[in-house]
Amino acid sequence: MVNKAWRIIPRPLLETVLNNHAQHHRVPQPLILHGPRGVGKTTLILERLLGEWSKGPHLTGYIDFAESIEDHHPQFNKSFPWASWSNCPPPTLSSCRTKLEHTLESMVEKGVKLGTIGSHQIFTTLSKWHGLNTALRRVIQSNNAASKSAVVDKASPSVLWDRAVFALSARCNAQEIDGVLGLSEKWKGLSIEEASYFREAYLALRLAKEVITVQHGWRANAIAHLNRTGGFSRSLAHSCTDWPCLLLELLSQAAEIDHFQPKLVINNIDVLRNATLNDDSSVSASMYHDSLIWRMIALGANERCLPIILVTSDSYYSYQAYLDFGFTDIFISREMFGWTPQEAKMHMVTDYFSPSEWTVIAEVLGPIPRHLFELYALKQSDYYQKVMGDKGSTFEDIVDAYLAFLQITVVNPAMDNALELLKKFAVDARNGKISKDKLRFGAPWRHPPKTDDPTQCMEWAKLQLMDFVQCLVNTEFGVNYLADCSLEIFDDPSAVALVEVGLLYAQRDPSFIRPISRGIQRCLVRWLVQQRMQMNFQNLLQYLWQRIIRGRSYRHLMLEAGYK
Repeated sequence: MVNKAWRIIPRPLLETVLNNHAQHHRVPQPLILHGPRGVGKTTLILERLLGEWSKGPHLTGYIDFAESIEDHHPQFNKSFPWASWSNCPPPTLSSCRTKLEHTLESMVEKGVKLGTIGSHQIFTTLSKWHGLNTALRRVIQSNNAASKSAVVDKASPSVLWDRAVFALSARCNAQEIDGVLGLSEKWKGLSIEEASYFREAYLALRLAKEVITVQHGWRANAIAHLNRTGGFSRSLAHSCTDWPCLLLELLSQAAEIDHFQPKLVINNIDVLRNATLNDDSSVSASMYHDSLIWRMIALGANERCLPIILVTSDSYYSYQAYLDFGFTDIFISREMFGWTPQEAKMHMVTDYFSPSEWTVIAEVLGPIPRHLFELYALKQSDYYQKVMGDKGSTFEDIVDAYLAFLQITVVNPAMDNALELLKKFAVDARNGKISKDKLRFGAPWRHPPKTDDPTQCMEWAKLQLMDFVQCLVNTEFGVNYLADCSLEIFDDPSAVALVEVGLLYAQRDPSFIRPISRGIQRCLVRWLVQQRMQMNFQNLLQYLWQRIIRGRSYRHLMLEAGYK
């Protein structure tokens, strides 16, 4: 039993829902697959679905923006973080853009190989959104410096396009093009006209990228100024996403049932939103992220686009993103949780854990797949044999050691990050950057320190966080943030901080804020007890004053779904 290999357990209902979405060649909305960490979203995509979505006419582009975070990704023999990706060093926006563009380019090239994407389609799609004359003349001139007439010629855009494709062909290596398109293998079955069609389509794709690069270069100074001033510009943001969105539109137009059915899966989309800007070649990461998703939505609503699935564990995408982009149903929402205790028991007991062991696991950790996998790996280790060899040791000792591991490596560092966020809130409130609505009369966080003393700010932040965790304990770790339709809990900086660091998850349906697992919940209580034990008498009095006079109370939000 102990040596049995871990297996990926199917999720029939969720797999059916995702398969139904992916089998369409074009859909009106992107789909967001979201849920707390550790429930198996990435495993479901990679192990159960991605292979089937790449067979026959199906082509799936898979992008994981977290691959750039080498210290926390399985590709580099590391494990995903339990807490939010925001606790890890963020990748650069340029690396995320490169990953996105390379994946889409490879998908379009396969469409070119199949003959579903041609030069005329690329020109028509590009000219729908861009004025091409000046950029095409610039490209022609750069490829043929002797052709001065091309600059002043008043030819139509289509004529300029043909000239630019011809000029680009003179610069490109024909053998390289044939190698990319695979024409050398199928040359015998193609006529000269057919081979020319494929080459022209590939050159047109390269020309489109060059045209967009030229037009983007004209806005370089404006983008640099925007980054310095911290402003907002939709046109400049769209300029940075022109190329990937053109590729998405080409793929959507070329999609055909049983012939070419592309689809796109973007994992950890929240990493793109939090990426760092390392140069002035693009707008900020959040603006780039918003522009990309907004144009995906517009493409689906106006013309229908290829199936796009966004996978994330960030609570922002469970509810708030829907409001930010328009309304509560602007995306198709599919929320994934861990198994119920009965489901997990059916799969785990006798194969991986004994009935007595399962009773302890269900009570202490809950039926989260990642907890179960990590505990099973610990059970197979030499440490387990050593502990169980001691007299008086039980399986509870192994579970307690695992909880200590979570406490030290996950919860305590995340709580330290949450304290830093609360300190930043105190500084912003003192500098007048927090709206008066959030500092309204009666708010427990209304009186941050009026000095910039780091010690006082840290003590205030710790009091706020302890008060909030105690409030969660009193509400049995279940707060319905839509219970009174006011979203008042999101004004609480402690709630926002714990959601941002990933220890709490704001689920969509039912609308509860809760710890991401029962094991993390126990670690939060342990953190609270530890902080209270370490308090001196003065800090204890301040904490009791905070709880009695200004303390939070969210018991009125303890409403079950559908309760009136």
